[in-house]
Amino acid sequence: MSNTVKDLTAGTAGGVLQVLVGQPFDIVKVRMQTAPKGTYTGMVQCATGILRNEGPLAFYKGTLTPLLGIGVCVSIQFAVLESTKRFFAAQNLQRGRGGPDGKAYTAPQLVSAGALAGLANGVVSGPVEHIRIRLQTQPSVNPLYAGPWDAVRKIAGAHGVAGIFKGQTATFTREAVGYGAYFWAYESLMRREMRQKGVARDQIPAAKTVLFGAAAGYALWACIYPIDVIKSRMQTDGFSAATGRKYDSTIHCIRTVLRTEGGGAFTRGLGPTLIRSPFANGATFLGFELASRWLYADSAH
Repeated sequence: MSNTVKDLTAGTAGGVLQVLVGQPFDIVKVRMQTAPKGTYTGMVQCATGILRNEGPLAFYKGTLTPLLGIGVCVSIQFAVLESTKRFFAAQNLQRGRGGPDGKAYTAPQLVSAGALAGLANGVVSGPVEHIRIRLQTQPSVNPLYAGPWDAVRKIAGAHGVAGIFKGQTATFTREAVGYGAYFWAYESLMRREMRQKGVARDQIPAAKTVLFGAAAGYALWACIYPIDVIKSRMQTDGFSAATGRKYDSTIHCIRTVLRTEGGGAFTRGLGPTLIRSPFANGATFLGFELASRWLYADSAH
């Protein structure tokens, strides 16, 4: 099995855990981000409203799409990340830096590797999250879409491929900025632990992996939450004037939200995100590291 296949497989394990742990928090975040101002007084009122009006299974509405899609997304993230890290390690060795294995990466190298991973991921995450958000925000009574495949069929049929990739500019911006910070934070913490404790990567306890993953998640959201709000707005907006389109472009969306709702709109839904983040991201890195250790058990990682 090639290193790339191993990285893809380990990334998929991390992605599946991320979705299972984070989905209930995500639907509350999306409802709060996209609802008109004043709809919810807070995340507790939003969550209890979903539970009372739609039942407990509503917290996993649209889960099939992310379970398949985010598994692919996270596998792409880690495959590109690890491949780029191997490139930088070889480059470091040629230049006589980065320690004996070349893996003492500089901050720019880690940010660059993370940004590339994010951009690669964005090709898949954009349409996956678009479909998920359409399913999460549609009414339970007389829904427009019967499921993810029905949503893809109807949107593509009416609006073409561009309809599926709605909000892609905001998605690429979010992924490049966010994952640059995300993987820089995680890899820096892992390398520091290895250096201070004098241990190999596969000797770092699982609890520390979860803790570092949680910290990386906070680094990601600290950089990108307002961008994520705009992405959600773009992906729930109408496709044309006839279907209620409010925003002509990403920039127009930013200006309109700021003018009509104020700066507070860019942090709406932050509460459930901050609660979800340590669990979902800790689970992601735990899944990746454990699967990676097993897959690389018979070779040097």
